[in-house]
Amino acid sequence: MTQPLTYTGHARATLALGLPLVGSHLAQMSLHVADTVMMGWYGVTELAATVLGASSFFVIFILGSGFAQAVMPMVAAALAEGDETQVRRDTRMGLWLSILYGLACYPLFWWSGPVLLALGQEAEVAALGQDYLRVAGLGMIPALMVMALKSYLSALGRTQVVLWVTLGAVVLNVAVNWALIFGNWGAPELGVVGAAIATVVVQVASLVALGLYAGWLPALRRFRLWQRFWRADWVAMRRVFRLGWPIGVTGLAESGLFQASALMMGWIGTVELAAHGIAMEVAALAFMVHLGLSNAVTIRTAHADGSGDRVGMRDGAVAGIALSAVFGVAMVVLFLALPEPIIALFLDMSKPESAGIVVMGTVLLALAALFQLADAMQVMALGLLRGVQDTKVPMWLAAVSYWGIGIPCSYALAFVLGWGAVGVWLGLVVGLVFAAASLMWRFWAGYRRRVALAA
Repeated sequence: MTQPLTYTGHARATLALGLPLVGSHLAQMSLHVADTVMMGWYGVTELAATVLGASSFFVIFILGSGFAQAVMPMVAAALAEGDETQVRRDTRMGLWLSILYGLACYPLFWWSGPVLLALGQEAEVAALGQDYLRVAGLGMIPALMVMALKSYLSALGRTQVVLWVTLGAVVLNVAVNWALIFGNWGAPELGVVGAAIATVVVQVASLVALGLYAGWLPALRRFRLWQRFWRADWVAMRRVFRLGWPIGVTGLAESGLFQASALMMGWIGTVELAAHGIAMEVAALAFMVHLGLSNAVTIRTAHADGSGDRVGMRDGAVAGIALSAVFGVAMVVLFLALPEPIIALFLDMSKPESAGIVVMGTVLLALAALFQLADAMQVMALGLLRGVQDTKVPMWLAAVSYWGIGIPCSYALAFVLGWGAVGVWLGLVVGLVFAAASLMWRFWAGYRRRVALAA
C-alpha cells in the first residue's frame, strides 16, 4: 500500500510539475514585456497604443481560451481513469473549438478603431491601436491552438517541452521586434505594426513546434492526436464546450477588470496609461508564477479526484496554497523596496516624459503590492476548482467580484471622488479581494461535501 504524501511531499510534487509551467508562463509574459520595453524605447504614444491594442487582444483571447484550458483537467482525469481514447477526443475538440472561435472573432479586430474611439481613447492612440489589432488578430487561431496543446502536454506531464518552446519563442520575438519595430538588419521600420507582426510569427512558430512534438514523439504516438483530425466528435465537443465556456467567461471577468482599468487610465491621460501599462506588466509577471502553480494544482487535483483520493486532494491543495502565498509575500517586499529601478527598466530615461511615467508608475506598483496575496489566492482557488471540473458557479462569483464590485469601485474612486489613477487601482484591489474570498470558500465547501458523500 502506497504511503500518503506529507505536506512537504505534496509541495515537492507540485513544484516538480509546476516549475516548468511557471517558467513557461514567465517566458510567455516576457513576450509582452519585450513588446512593452521596445515600444517604450520607440515612443510614448506608440507604447500607449501597443498597451491598448495588446490588452484588447487579450480580452478577446481569454474568452476563447476557456476551451483550450478545459483540455487540461479533462485529459488529467481521463488519464487517471486509464481512458486514452478520451484523452485524444477531448484534446481534438478543444483544438476544433479554438479554430472556430478564432475565425469568428477576427472582424472585431478589423473594425476596432471606431470602438476604441467610442470608448474615449485619443484619436492617434486609437488609430495606432487598430493598426496593431488588424495584424495581431491573425494570430488568434495559432495562439489558442498553442494553449490547447500546452494544456494537453502539461496534463501528460510533458511540461519541459512547454517551457523550452516558450523560451524559444521569446528569443524569436525579440529578434523580429528588433528588426521590424526599429528597421534594423535591413528590415523596414514598422513601429507598432512591426510588434504585431512579430507576435504573429512567434505564435505560428510555437504551434508548429508543439504540434510536431505532440504528433511524432514516440512516447505520445499512442494517442494518435493528429490522425483523422478532421473527424468531429460531437459528444466530446459538447463536453469541452460545457466545461470551457465558463472558464473563458471567468477569465474575461478578471481580464475585463484590467481592460476597463486601462480604458479609464486612458481617459485620465497618455502618461498615466503608459505608467499603468508598465506597472501592470510587472504585476502580471509575478502573477505568472501563481498561474503556473495553479496549473500544477489543477492537474494534481484532477488526478486525485479521478482516483477518489480525498486526503491527497486536501493536502495537495494546502501545499499549493502555501507555496503561492510565500511567493506573494516575496513580491510584496520587492514591489515596495525597489519600485523606481523596476519601472525605469521599461523606459528610455533620456526622454523628458519618462520622469513623469516613473513617478506615476512607482505609485501604481505600490498599490499592486496590496493585491498580490489576493491575486495569488484567487488564481489558486480557480485552479483547484477546475481540477474538480467546477466552473459554472466560479464564473458567477468572478463576474460579481470584478464587474459588480471591482469596476464600479474603480470608476467611483477615480472619477466621482477624484482620486484619479490611484482610485482606479484601489478598485482593482477591492475586486481581487472579493474574488479570492468567494472562490476559496467555494472550493473548500465543495471538498467538505465530497468527503461527506464518500463517508
